Amino acid sequence: MSRIASTFAQLGKQKALIAYITAGDPNLAATLAMMHSMAENGADIIELGIPFSDPMADGPTIQRAVERALAQHVSLRDVLAVVKQFRQSNAHTPIVLMGYLNPVHKMGYEAFAQAAAEAGVDGVLTVDDPIETIAPLQAALAQRNIDNIFLVAPTTSEARMQAIARHASGFVYYVSLKGVTGSAQLNTDEVAAKIAVLRQHIKLPIGVGFGISDAESAAKIAAVADAVIVGSRIVKEVETHQGNEAQAVGALVRELKAAI
Repeated sequence: MSRIASTFAQLGKQKALIAYITAGDPNLAATLAMMHSMAENGADIIELGIPFSDPMADGPTIQRAVERALAQHVSLRDVLAVVKQFRQSNAHTPIVLMGYLNPVHKMGYEAFAQAAAEAGVDGVLTVDDPIETIAPLQAALAQRNIDNIFLVAPTTSEARMQAIARHASGFVYYVSLKGVTGSAQLNTDEVAAKIAVLRQHIKLPIGVGFGISDAESAAKIAAVADAVIVGSRIVKEVETHQGNEAQAVGALVRELKAAI
């Protein structure tokens, strides 16, 4: 059983908190400290963003984080090195890499999958690699028992949900709104209705992200989903508490976990 599957199994009816930060923001040492702080304060799964120059699905907060990371020349190999460091003292918290296909494609699917496995990565979500083109990467990941995680949008048809169900593993990431990360138009009734349809086709745990900005919205999403995914709100703490980001992020994660 993978670390992701084991985490959901251990939680049972409790809901998972999936916490996102951008690797290398504001630097790699801070990233490692924040990963430990998030895990210690209740994050069940950590999503680590791979810096990329054109983060098309991300709103201004994460775009600025990516720019700060790229200013530090943080590469995909650096991200994998941070995961490897984290694994030296934490062997149980699942790590999901979230990003765009270009850096992975440049490294090569086999090389990337092997390096990810050696570092201790549990799942990969490539925002811009749909089911029509995912086969080469998916095969390389599957050979190393790394979960392939897919996004589902509010506009996703039921036929496409069924296709995603055939490819996905670990969990499915439902994007709660039409827009980019950090948007504020979250409608929990619409999310609940969409998740009811998703559950007819997808048997994996369903996490919901985009637009969850505080304990109240996290609690509402936890009532209908298997996992609450928070990114921009956490990254905002990094931006506003540089020099003290690990403590600030840990405090927010603790608050969110208590709410769900």
